[in-house]
Amino acid sequence: MTSRWSSRLLPLVGPVLLFLFWQLAVSAKWLNPVLLPSPVETIGYMFQSFFDASMRTDIGATLYRTLVSFAFAAVIGVPLGVILGSNEKVYRSLEFLIDFFRSTPSSALIPLFMLIFGITDANKIAIAAFAAVLVILFNSAYGVMNAKKTRLMAARVMGISRWHIFKDILLMESLAQTFVGLRTGVSIALVIVIVAEMFIGSETGLGHRIIDAQQVFNIKDMYASILITGALGYLLNLAFLLIEKKTVHWSSKA
Repeated sequence: MTSRWSSRLLPLVGPVLLFLFWQLAVSAKWLNPVLLPSPVETIGYMFQSFFDASMRTDIGATLYRTLVSFAFAAVIGVPLGVILGSNEKVYRSLEFLIDFFRSTPSSALIPLFMLIFGITDANKIAIAAFAAVLVILFNSAYGVMNAKKTRLMAARVMGISRWHIFKDILLMESLAQTFVGLRTGVSIALVIVIVAEMFIGSETGLGHRIIDAQQVFNIKDMYASILITGALGYLLNLAFLLIEKKTVHWSSKA
């Protein structure tokens, strides 16, 4: 019983350590108190801000842009990754392009996307989708290419059709790696959306709120918005972990 409770409390260790370190930094006055309010004040302000309609609007705007960009990335990245991964020669011929653009910071491409889409929501969604699709495609392709060779060989010896090998072995085997790509992709989409909201003319969104609070020296609102952004990313990641456990429940037993 004790060990079960201790395992349940383990996820709280990190937040408690952060809270204590933050409080120590405030008490020791490592930074100007004006620039670093206490964690109690900041968290209190954060919960209070949920009653503010503008905060809910900003959260909704950021969440909408993140989910739409991620949806585009998943719809394009997963099928394309599975197709490329099922033909390793084709993937190797395109590997340089995939790795090149995957390694290019998406924020560096913001000026290019501004020229194409202008200062609109489409710009923010497009740049976030571009960043996420490459990660999703990469993981889906490698999931297919790394499918267990023994199962593939056994299926071919038994005369199973290529379609059933693709659908029942390659696709199923790749799901665990694909979900890694999806979880990473949704996190990247959120990060790029926040950056785009900061620097591409935006009237709503947590990124806009953070940069606006910093410019008018509303420090508590800035920290509260940052904490909400982190919580949003954590919840999105947690949601995909739960979906993965339900969907790929056999992976740990393979």
